[in-house]
Amino acid sequence: MFKKMKLIPICLVTLSLVVGCADGQNEAPTVQGLMAPGAELVKLVDGMKFTEGPVWLPEEKKLVFSDLRTARLLEWSETDGHKLFRESPVPNGNLLDGEGRLLTCRHGARDIVRTEADGTLTVLCDSFAGNRFNSPNDLAMKSDGTIWFTDPPWGLPGGIEGKEQPGHWVFRLDPNTGEVTAIVKDLCMPNGIAFSPDERYIYIADTGGNWHPDESLKDVPPMITAYQLMTDGTLNTEPVWKFEGFCDGMCVDVLGNIYTTAREGITVLSPEGKAIGTMKVPEPPTNCCFGGDDFKTLFITAPTSVYSIELTNPGDMHQKSR
Repeated sequence: MFKKMKLIPICLVTLSLVVGCADGQNEAPTVQGLMAPGAELVKLVDGMKFTEGPVWLPEEKKLVFSDLRTARLLEWSETDGHKLFRESPVPNGNLLDGEGRLLTCRHGARDIVRTEADGTLTVLCDSFAGNRFNSPNDLAMKSDGTIWFTDPPWGLPGGIEGKEQPGHWVFRLDPNTGEVTAIVKDLCMPNGIAFSPDERYIYIADTGGNWHPDESLKDVPPMITAYQLMTDGTLNTEPVWKFEGFCDGMCVDVLGNIYTTAREGITVLSPEGKAIGTMKVPEPPTNCCFGGDDFKTLFITAPTSVYSIELTNPGDMHQKSR
């Protein structure tokens, strides 16, 4: 797929080994096994300023992604290459809802908007408890229609100018009622977010204290945390597991493997939070999503470029239809 684009030989860092079973039959997954036979990393777009928030639009067979520093949403298709989708006030995370409408986190406007069928925008939320959000960053949608999103201060000058929220929290929005609920309040800089295929767990990346405006938190390590979702829709804030390591955005395949954007490339975690390995990318990736006709193409945004690679397993089909 996408054979006209620049192919980049991909390096692998394998972190998982054969499980020591008596019969020698069961093996842990490997990064090689998650990639399609002969798969190579493909550069689809370059010359960008800082790309983020990829989302695949299956009906139109195109990828939409953000270029934060030029305040634009762009689109890419195999037929037309890349072009302007629309101007937007510092967009970041993007997602489709259950009706195929585009949802966008906008740093500049400090809100989440929905693109309607006629192209108009509906502001879904821009505040909590009477105070404006910091800068909604990334989002995930549950099958019940609720939108879960992170709100670090990345979009605020210096991380503090104009700040109204008392912390950097994770929120849940019910778009039917407009109700916003604070779900997690004890993270440092919440960033990427995704559900497991069965929606029993939610994964949230915390990029740690390195960029936190509070000097006392500078030593907080970056972490990915798994939380259990309760049957009543609430969250058990006692972590199921934690994985220490940097992650920006992430996505999940149908087997529950988690594709995280580490510094070196795409680090894949098992559903149990164990590192499987890393697919090297020439520049630090910022986010990723599944797409393509069979939903087995992993699209990867990075500061100046957008890449793709073909995988063995498709992405979580629930997220495809959200």
